[in-house]
This record gives sequence, structure tokens and C-alpha cells, in this order.
Amino acid sequence: MQREAVLAVNAEFYRAFNECDFDGLEKVWAAQSPVACIHPGWPVLRGRDRVLASWRSILDGPGSPTVQCRNAEVAILGDAAFVTCEELLPSGKLVATNIFVVEDAAWRLVHHQAGGVSPSFETQSDDEETLH
Repeated sequence: MQREAVLAVNAEFYRAFNECDFDGLEKVWAAQSPVACIHPGWPVLRGRDRVLASWRSILDGPGSPTVQCRNAEVAILGDAAFVTCEELLPSGKLVATNIFVVEDAAWRLVHHQAGGVSPSFETQSDDEETLH
């Protein structure tokens, strides 16, 4: 049941992003816990105000991309959980980690990080262990 709840909030994060729904995106992020975000190619953003300002800028900007979340896997660690997934964009694939905590009896996002995938790994399956 917790697994499904975390995946539902993760899906809501991507839904809000794809629909440029800032209010929905804001509701997914924790309001009381420390938060951080690392967009591809950006420096670390710390604090709810800076993180949400970055999302507002992305959503309000020209050509906000559509992102398809694929292969989401969740790990529960008590009152914390993380989801690893692939983000498919028109321009290519990223990998992402989304970290959630329980806040006011609901799962809330405290960290999002997405980054590029080396072409040498793009066709590799999860069970291959080759590292370069």
C-alpha cells in the first residue's frame, strides 16, 4: 500500500509538470521538510522557495518539455522513500531520483535530481553490471 501511494505521488509530480500545473506541482513538494532539486545542468537548488521558483520558471518558459516517466521503481525506508526512473523527453532520455518523506500523513517530495545517460548505457538493461 505504501509503495502504491509513493508511486501515485510520483505520477502526480510528472502529471503536474506535463500539464504546466504549478499549483499541483507545489502541492507535491514538502512544505515543512528541507527540499532540494538538481535540474540537468543546473547547480543545486536548496529550499522550497528556490526549488518552486525554478519549477515556475520552467513551466512558464517557452517550450516546457513533456516528460514521460518510465520504469519507476520505489524503495521504502520507514517514513522516507525514493523512486528511480527514466524520463523520456523529445530530446532524449534522462535518469531521475525522486525522494519522498511522510509529512502530515502524506508522501511529499523533498528531492528531485535528473541527469543525462551516457550513450554507452542507453541500451543496457538493469541487470547488466558493466561499469566504465
